[in-house]
Amino acid sequence: MASRNDPPHRQWCVVPVFRHELRRLLSARAYWGMLLLLTPLTGYGYVEAVRLFGEASRTALQFPELARGMAPLDGVLVPTLGAFYLGTTLLFPFVAIRAVGEDKESGALKLALQWPLSPLSLIAVKLLAVAAAWSLSLVIPFSALCFWQVSGGHLALAETANLFLGHALCAFAVAGIAFFAASLAGSAATAAIVTLAFTLGFWVLDFAASTGPQWLKAVGDVSPTQALKQFERGLFSLPHVLGLALLGFGLAAMAVLALPPGHTRRRKTLACTAAALTLAALLAAAPYAHVTRDLSDDRRNSFNPGDEAALARMDKGLTITLLLAPEDSRARELATNVLAKLKRLVPHLTVCWAAFERSGPFAAMQDARYGLVVYEYAGRKAESRSNSPREILPLLHDLAGAQVAPVELRSYPGHPLVANPWLAEVWFYFALPAVLLLAAARSSRVGRVPAHLSCAPGVEP
Repeated sequence: MASRNDPPHRQWCVVPVFRHELRRLLSARAYWGMLLLLTPLTGYGYVEAVRLFGEASRTALQFPELARGMAPLDGVLVPTLGAFYLGTTLLFPFVAIRAVGEDKESGALKLALQWPLSPLSLIAVKLLAVAAAWSLSLVIPFSALCFWQVSGGHLALAETANLFLGHALCAFAVAGIAFFAASLAGSAATAAIVTLAFTLGFWVLDFAASTGPQWLKAVGDVSPTQALKQFERGLFSLPHVLGLALLGFGLAAMAVLALPPGHTRRRKTLACTAAALTLAALLAAAPYAHVTRDLSDDRRNSFNPGDEAALARMDKGLTITLLLAPEDSRARELATNVLAKLKRLVPHLTVCWAAFERSGPFAAMQDARYGLVVYEYAGRKAESRSNSPREILPLLHDLAGAQVAPVELRSYPGHPLVANPWLAEVWFYFALPAVLLLAAARSSRVGRVPAHLSCAPGVEP
């Protein structure tokens, strides 16, 4: 955190400043208010998920072939953490903004910049304190996992850890947005509005990308919500990890450039513009980091290893043309079950969407070739209307002239469970809120600046 040109006493003061910032966050009403709202919200998501999962499990327990579709990741973990993510997106910014906005609004930032810490180090310490405060809030979803485990539910370590990683990266991106907004705005209230504008903008981008052209879908991958969907499917995607990390670090770095009060507005604008262009270039390059791992317990993001080995050898350029409207349900199913997996495996894959002349909402479907998917590889062509991997994979192997011997794998057994969540209801609706209220009442008031910092060179005691 400290550069080589910093004073020698700059490095050892990081820990006291971190403790001071963390104490301020933990003593804030906004933080405890966030926890009190997250508790019933997450609890409701968990309780309803367990009930619905139990209703579906009753039938699955009678028919074992239906049990393969009972995955706790979809049925319990994603709904529970989905409620937690909603609170993180809408409530956590008010906590993160406090780390910078309160100092700027009260004028204490001018004194803080005279501490033996550079603006970069100061923002880094504040960001670490905000990350620590968010990490403490994980006791809420962790308690839900404990109830699920005690009731006999199944948890796969890899996919669970991957899901929490996605939520942590999303929270980090939200913190970066909040820091940048707080550095630009003159008050915490204005910063909250700017942060909310970012959030709403990402949601609008998600909606537009779902039905828009392909270039808009590529832009939509920058959205934290779209990135989180990869982790919710049990997929570790390095491009999305880099995208969320760059978004958080980049906006925090722009907050550093906009923070010093002694710089002119023109200088800050030029510096932030250059940083924004650099961030955009890095975000555009992130998708080229082709590293993904299927961490789901049921291997939902993978084909049979034999098929994957054959697809990885298709290096002569595979082109897939879809004569389908992007909003068609068949196109969405094909994109999820086949195209998303092929993009991870085939070295040179090009996906094209055919354009249709439309005079009405169903005009495209009147085309005789509508619904066809054309596959071209090494000068050979094949067509199919299927969106099932069982029919598409043999077609691709035939185009490549490959003979594939499927690898024998253990079929996913599923983990149906009928559980009574009454104990979780007592915990989330009564016990945990009472514990949080007692902790909030006992939390210390905002700590004073440590004595050795207040007497640091350049700061009057």
